[in-house]
Amino acid sequence: MIQGTASSVGKSWVTAGLCRVFKQDGYAVSPFKSQNMALNSFITKDGREMGRAQVVQAEAAGVEPSADMNPILLKPTTDKKSQVIINGRVHSNMSAAEYYRFKPELRDMIREVYNGLAAGNDIIVIEGAGSPAEINLRSKDIVNMGMAEIADAPVVLVGDIDRGGVFASLAGTMLLLTEEERQRVKGVIINKFRGDIEILRPGLKMLEDIINIPVLGVLPMTRLGIDDEDSVTERFSRGREAENADIDIAVVKLPHISNFTDFNCFDNIPRVRLRYVDCVQQMGRPDMIILPGSKNTIDDLSFIRKTGIEEQIKRMNSDGVTVFGICGGYQMLGLDIQDPLKTESDVAGIDGMGLLNIKTVFEEEKTTTQAEGEITDDAALNEGLKGTFIRGYEIHMGTSRHMDGCIPYLSLHTASQTERACAGGVRNEDGTVYGTYMHGIFDNMSFTWGIINNLRKKKGLMPLEQGGCNASQFKEEQYNKLADILRSSIDIKAVYKIMGMA
Repeated sequence: MIQGTASSVGKSWVTAGLCRVFKQDGYAVSPFKSQNMALNSFITKDGREMGRAQVVQAEAAGVEPSADMNPILLKPTTDKKSQVIINGRVHSNMSAAEYYRFKPELRDMIREVYNGLAAGNDIIVIEGAGSPAEINLRSKDIVNMGMAEIADAPVVLVGDIDRGGVFASLAGTMLLLTEEERQRVKGVIINKFRGDIEILRPGLKMLEDIINIPVLGVLPMTRLGIDDEDSVTERFSRGREAENADIDIAVVKLPHISNFTDFNCFDNIPRVRLRYVDCVQQMGRPDMIILPGSKNTIDDLSFIRKTGIEEQIKRMNSDGVTVFGICGGYQMLGLDIQDPLKTESDVAGIDGMGLLNIKTVFEEEKTTTQAEGEITDDAALNEGLKGTFIRGYEIHMGTSRHMDGCIPYLSLHTASQTERACAGGVRNEDGTVYGTYMHGIFDNMSFTWGIINNLRKKKGLMPLEQGGCNASQFKEEQYNKLADILRSSIDIKAVYKIMGMA
């Protein structure tokens, strides 16, 4: 089991890397995280919802993602409430206090799911959450040492040196564990190191003397094209400064932004700059504005309305700037959003931005499905793309219907004629506003290169020839690079010994 001294120290990264190492060594391996809190989620082939981090780890392990790898997913809807997803299905919305009281009821379910997964694999790499030293939560823990007890798993503790105080955080974590918990910790890993390792070595020896646990290795600060865990990602704090960028894309950073991994693919296209903006002053003059998915669409629409972002988007669109909405962002672009059951917020409805002639009604049942289709339009942003195959997935509470003035551009193969139009995608008549429920639409690189070249054409620039590998090939390269980093930086033989597989 991989635990950490805090959130975002690299647990997900290390877990994925070990999954790839063990796969390369010929083992059947699977990731597991009993409870994940994230707004980045994925839909499996059987229509169940799970955290993106475990999807990444499953890909690294070379296996099909399954909700059994992440039986509990918490998706925050407000600062105090989350949607609780159990075994891939929505259970209910709960406050933190309600969920804390409910957690003990989940322990037997977690054990059963974990044992089923373990029975079909040689190795399970378990990821913890946050820190195991949250002493106020220990009695009902089901994701850190509580999970280690369920699985009877040895623990490796990860600390982040880049944020500072890594020795204190590792030693302090060990200090706050019970004696039985300390006995489970068999090694530590220091992550995100920059500089001369020789200067660090005396500290490593002193740390080992203090905690009586070996340092298994020091991982360098590395950037790879692997999906991030959650919204604390550094992607939000940096605008990718592409060399000689010709196309500027602004993604509105909503307070409850979900599935921002939808846009990672733009990092692999040259001369494109992708940045996240959350105020009018940051908007600049982009070539395309993207409204992403949201876990609380009504509240996030109110946010962009209060901050003036909505009005600025409308002004820029009237000047010809392309606007693209995905899922919640698609709903915001419409005429109105109705939530009669108050499934997402305390508001029963809100006027939309009025850029697309659609109306949305939130319903009790959540749509969770993989989807595929093709581009049926050949104008504006879609010029030259008619017939392009598209694959992705849907996660949304609302159903939208379009009226006159909307032109379908993405038809789904597995839906009714009405569903194909609205669940697929529609645009406005002049081809400056687009919406779709399909997450992962930009992972279809033939489509994405096409729209980038159409944006270039709009600016009078020559098209770029599509280069590089496809998305799946790129991911494979990145997972292999991650495995190489772990093999060169960590004592993998010691890891096998810790697992009793020396």
